[in-house]
Amino acid sequence: MTTVAVLVDPPRPGHVLPRLPETSPLSEREAADLYAAMARDLVGAVAGSGGDLLVNYRPEDAVPGDGDAEAEVRELAVEAGVDEPRLEVQVGETFAGRVGNTVTHLLESEGVASAAAVAPTTPFLTRQHIDEAAMKLRRSEVVLGPATGGRVYYAGFTDGIDFADAYTDPAVGTLTDRARDVGHEVDFLPFLPVVETGSDLATAVATLNARRRAERIVPTHTAETLADLGLVVESADGDLTLTR
Repeated sequence: MTTVAVLVDPPRPGHVLPRLPETSPLSEREAADLYAAMARDLVGAVAGSGGDLLVNYRPEDAVPGDGDAEAEVRELAVEAGVDEPRLEVQVGETFAGRVGNTVTHLLESEGVASAAAVAPTTPFLTRQHIDEAAMKLRRSEVVLGPATGGRVYYAGFTDGIDFADAYTDPAVGTLTDRARDVGHEVDFLPFLPVVETGSDLATAVATLNARRRAERIVPTHTAETLADLGLVVESADGDLTLTR
């Protein structure tokens, strides 16, 4: 099965989800709490799938603030139900670089059959999606999970690509182009929302409310955190906004 690297930052206010306080009613502290909740749900989903979990964290000298980055990220994984998570330091100056270094190391140095990268901005990614991606990676060298705004929530590989600036907007198009440039087949997972901006969060809250009303599965930690925040979705001229 696929080794899935969850790229996690220590959930520090002002560092994670920096656009949320600017575009939503959330404070920096609340945005950090939401990031931590989504990270717990994502780690739990990967751990419960047929894949192998790898938690990649930013080292202390690469993030603002004072603390113990490894301990903070390990705590998130333990809270997600993973008692002894495999943790490794991320290497690279950009997100694309860190993904590329991780995937390349797993494929070439560790000899895994397939490797994937995800980040804690995808609360609706489930173990079923992860297992579906693993099946698709048996037939295609690259599998992408498309998200709102041309972004991706999942990127899986059985062979490498040129990762330099590979997440340039629209990431789904850039990653596809890089894969096709080297002759790789590309497949896709179902479309899912990500949470990085206020607009993203409004969509996520509306979706969570609908799933809860329909008595469907919701990401537990994310749903509890959003319920505590007391956000209300409103529609104005066709756009969703958040109030309290």
